[in-house]
Amino acid sequence: MSTAMNFSSKSFKPRPPDKGAFPLDHFGECSAFKERFMECLRDSGYESGACRQRAMAYLQCRMERQLMANEPLEKLGFKDLIDEKPEENHEKC
Repeated sequence: MSTAMNFSSKSFKPRPPDKGAFPLDHFGECSAFKERFMECLRDSGYESGACRQRAMAYLQCRMERQLMANEPLEKLGFKDLIDEKPEENHEKC
């Protein structure tokens, strides 16, 4: 019986998640980016790795419009895509 009392005396303090909680895009400022990403997912059989460029563009849109906190894209898992960009520019020149 004493154990039941111990559990009830502890208070649970919820905290928000570190990432993933951000304001909704009420005005649809990034809806075109989201739709392109969703279309890519459907076309690739929901293989998210095939749509990473579009995911990165969607997150950049959200950050530019203050719909989420600015984070370096490297911290969001796009370091390899960022490293590829300078190489692509050299190939096109």
